[in-house]
Amino acid sequence: MPLIIESTPQVLTARVNRPEARNAVNFELMDRLDELVTDLENNPSVRLFILTGTEESFISGGDLREFHRIKKADEAKRMTKKMIRLLERIENLPFWTLAAINGYAYGGGWEIASYFDFRVSAGNITIGFTQGTFYLPPGWGGISRLSALVGKSRALYWLASQKVISAEEARNAGFINEVLSPSKFELELNQLVKWLTLNDRPFIEYLKKSPAFNDTSQEIGPFSRFWESDEHQQRVDEFLNRKK
Repeated sequence: MPLIIESTPQVLTARVNRPEARNAVNFELMDRLDELVTDLENNPSVRLFILTGTEESFISGGDLREFHRIKKADEAKRMTKKMIRLLERIENLPFWTLAAINGYAYGGGWEIASYFDFRVSAGNITIGFTQGTFYLPPGWGGISRLSALVGKSRALYWLASQKVISAEEARNAGFINEVLSPSKFELELNQLVKWLTLNDRPFIEYLKKSPAFNDTSQEIGPFSRFWESDEHQQRVDEFLNRKK
């Protein structure tokens, strides 16, 4: 079973489970993720999708033993197009997505994580921008994603030097949002989940798709509508009553 699914009404967690290959991506895992994303696209109750790994790996990249059977450019093109389409569907899900990097994330592993809304990691992990060791540039959208997150110069340096970095370095550069304690990873992750699922899908969808990122005047209408909502009024009443 390359993917272990755990779900509640608001949260779906998928754990990559290929320990024999350090959770490397193969065609079976790609197909299973594709099926899962289709389910997520049709699930109106989910507020958060988490992708993480099992044992000591998040995702160690593509499965070289399987993918090395691909010899021709056309075959490689079909594979990478399939993966990019899948990752773009994850990016466009109408709720929060979180890559919980529990272990090593190398090559395609960090590329996959870069499509998620948020990335957190355990403090003892490393992230390797190592595709160049195989005379291969990123092929799953990693160049544009990485440069958008950490800047073009830093992205080029990491890729050119096949850099392997710590969680702290990844956070300081802007690739990781938060570093969690290795010994309390699941506990701290669950606390974060509570905050990310506090608000409903309309609230989440507004933040993800808001035109206000480019035009501050676009905040006025939605802000006013949320202000008028029963949910906002009730939460403020509860807060004020608690203060008394």
